[in-house]
Amino acid sequence: MIDMPIDTTWAASSESAVLDAVREIVGTAGAGKVFGTPITQNGMIVLPAAKVSGGIGGGTGRRPGNGGQEGTGLGGGVGLVAKPLGVFVIKDGSVSWRPAVDVNKVILGGQIIAVVAMLTLRVFRKQHKR
Repeated sequence: MIDMPIDTTWAASSESAVLDAVREIVGTAGAGKVFGTPITQNGMIVLPAAKVSGGIGGGTGRRPGNGGQEGTGLGGGVGLVAKPLGVFVIKDGSVSWRPAVDVNKVILGGQIIAVVAMLTLRVFRKQHKR
């Protein structure tokens, strides 16, 4: 194997760009992303709230290339998820919480309970016939 000098300028500038992008995303993920813009109407203020979560990943690698030159690679990704939780309602000096209802979860939960109930009933009927 032949040792050849490798130009790491590209990799260093790319790593710097990735880190700058991550800093920008993390810097903007504050309370403004969790609490939405307040809505005011008829003396009532509605303040939406959400759960914001995310993840960041990245990596670099090197491999031997053709002609004795080394290949380098850099990759990364960021993912953010926001789920509505509900709203704070401020009216006449009092605050109340109204949760957001995920209808799909309610329906799925009902279906699971119905299937478990039917399977349980089936077992009881088979035991009763014996």
